[in-house]
Amino acid sequence: MLGTIVNVVLIIVGSVIGSIFKRGMKESYQDILMQGMGLAVTALGVFSISKHMGNSQYPVLFIVSLAVGSIVGEKLDMESRFKNLVSRISKGNLAEGLSTAVLLFCIGTLSIVGPIESALNGNQTYLFTNAILDLITSMVLAATFGIGIALSAIVLFCWQGFFYMAAGYVADFITPELLTEISIIGGVLILSSGLSILGVKKFKTMNLIPALLFPVVYLTVKSLIARLLQM
Repeated sequence: MLGTIVNVVLIIVGSVIGSIFKRGMKESYQDILMQGMGLAVTALGVFSISKHMGNSQYPVLFIVSLAVGSIVGEKLDMESRFKNLVSRISKGNLAEGLSTAVLLFCIGTLSIVGPIESALNGNQTYLFTNAILDLITSMVLAATFGIGIALSAIVLFCWQGFFYMAAGYVADFITPELLTEISIIGGVLILSSGLSILGVKKFKTMNLIPALLFPVVYLTVKSLIARLLQM
């Protein structure tokens, strides 16, 4: 868990540093930083989609996943629940920043493979690399949305902690093809966050998050059926 703890600490440190910068900023600088952050997040989403789309063996899976996931998310009304929860802590647009932070910190190869490598092989390289990236990202996000971004460290700890504790059980199912599909959908969600920050359109990004589960279910069932047929 050392790598995850380092990752969590650096997110908190980055959030504190970013929030200090935010306090001394004029409103005009905060506005332009918000625009810059929106463009950066949008670019990261487009990059993730374009990078992994060509490697997908199931070109329609991400479409079906988004369709099914959006219906489930809307039924659960995850967006409103999340905003109501965050509004008890802080006013303003922290919910938008937190949802973006959670996606950027958690939905990626390093944050999934890292804790598994740490648990099975004692290799902290992925997590340390991820921690440095998250330090920089949290600084920029906190300078844009405030100290509340530090709360994303709790989600990251639970996320990576799950993969660390369950490494022996899930390692065989975390295949390159699954990571590819998750990265494509994650890229779409990150893109929607970027467009929301820019004010192009306010997407209910949290309601789309269940889409990430569909490839997991589909490919896991497919793998289990294949194994049963070989017996």
